[in-house]
Amino acid sequence: MTHTSIHWIDMLIVALSLLAAVGVGIWFSRKQNSTESYYAANGSVPAWAVGMSMFATIISSVTFLAYPGAAYSGNWILLVQGLMVPIVLVGMIWFIVPLFRRVIKLSTYEYFERRFGPFARFYSSVAFVLEHFSKMGTILYLMGIAMASFTGVDIKAIIVIIGLVTILLTYLGGMEAIIWMDVVQGFLLILGGLLTVGMLFWLTDGGASTVFSVAAEYDKIDFGPYTWDLTQLTFIVMVLNGIFYAVQKYGTDQSIVQRYLAAKDEKSAKKASYMGVLMSVPAWALFMFVGTCLFVYYKVNAGLLPEGIKSDEVFPYFIATELPIGITGLIIAALAAGAISSIDSDVNCISAIVVEDYYGRFHKNASDKQKLRVGRLSVLVIGVLSIFIALLYVAWGGEGVLGTLFGLYAIVSAGIVGIFLLGLFSRRANWQGLYIGIAAAVLFTAYAVLTSSKFETADGGKQLLLDLGSLNFTHHKYMLGVYSHLIVLIIGYVASFFFKTPLADKELTVYAFLEERRNQKNKEKKS
Repeated sequence: MTHTSIHWIDMLIVALSLLAAVGVGIWFSRKQNSTESYYAANGSVPAWAVGMSMFATIISSVTFLAYPGAAYSGNWILLVQGLMVPIVLVGMIWFIVPLFRRVIKLSTYEYFERRFGPFARFYSSVAFVLEHFSKMGTILYLMGIAMASFTGVDIKAIIVIIGLVTILLTYLGGMEAIIWMDVVQGFLLILGGLLTVGMLFWLTDGGASTVFSVAAEYDKIDFGPYTWDLTQLTFIVMVLNGIFYAVQKYGTDQSIVQRYLAAKDEKSAKKASYMGVLMSVPAWALFMFVGTCLFVYYKVNAGLLPEGIKSDEVFPYFIATELPIGITGLIIAALAAGAISSIDSDVNCISAIVVEDYYGRFHKNASDKQKLRVGRLSVLVIGVLSIFIALLYVAWGGEGVLGTLFGLYAIVSAGIVGIFLLGLFSRRANWQGLYIGIAAAVLFTAYAVLTSSKFETADGGKQLLLDLGSLNFTHHKYMLGVYSHLIVLIIGYVASFFFKTPLADKELTVYAFLEERRNQKNKEKKS
């Protein structure tokens, strides 16, 4: 890794932004006197702020660093996943938001229990926790390698500092502090991306026209390959993965569902969801474009990059070496903001799951004050664990971080979207059928992982964990999540017919909302 040094003014800007995050936590700490305020801000936050918070949570350091790195070394194919989100959201948000606001108290996975029993709640909440611990570690790691390249400060020290700032903000201020800090951090992220593109246009000989012409020559703004091949990273693989990612994020992810509860009413929560998505897609594209601009800049100015620099390190190197004093500080502050705005949400949401799904279950008579105390303690533990995971990434190395993260989203959450869709669209589906579907998905996932993962042998070669010859799983790893969801959905539905159980409560399915819509339209016709 190439180390550079930045001006003290830039360091001061970054330090002030971190102190501001702690200050926001202190400011809102006086309001945190109940679990409802600590985890859902008493349902008092305006729609635009909730939407901005959703945006800032989704647009993390992964977007800020790994998207430019992916676009620099390849094209925009990873953006296809994000492009699926608004398409899916338009079709589902009108009933997902009221469903959660009406049937759960705090935990997303309470719905899973009401629909399919306690095991479904346990399985889905554990999957969320595992996935988001890996995500927090990845974000801290990416942020650490970037800031270490700017300053020469040890990456471990940077991870610990940012981690501690995030813990303080979350511990003191709860969800309300997180949301309002996310608003500021969201604007910082947008500003950082726009400033970078503007500077790259200005620094590249020929400006924007050169950027677009060279990018077109090398197919940098492209979403291919477009072949129908599920064994490679193709357009169709990312479309399928993106559809399930969208349902998973907006239908089963505690960090998003918790924000539905923080809004003032159902209408505000829906507006916030649309705002969050409609801001996220252009932001994802913006940071992909940053990577494209970086490719053109260093193609035109050959020899400016250090030998052997990794694609994930190109953007940090450009920030540290090419940008003027002040702008460098703002962009590094935006990078730190991206990490904090994503991790603080995850820490708070995992804490909510600990309190609602576990502590509350085994201590049914616990007072709200006791739950809040446990929640605050869990924030400290979760925050420290996230720092520890990031430090493990440092010890192991982090090549292909973005690909690893997408893979973890697909693998760790095996079948969660299938459970959710089965519960929503079938009143006939029951817990017995679902459990058979989950068992099938777990077995399939184990088979696919074992027959597609390789380990290094003593002689330096690579060998599959389990080699079944022609029966090995050969499709792209992003398809593994798609298949696991479909297995739960299809096998769970079919298996349910072998068990005689009453139909599920209509209020827990999409059919209650369809009926509500029909009744509303009939009233409008009569009037």
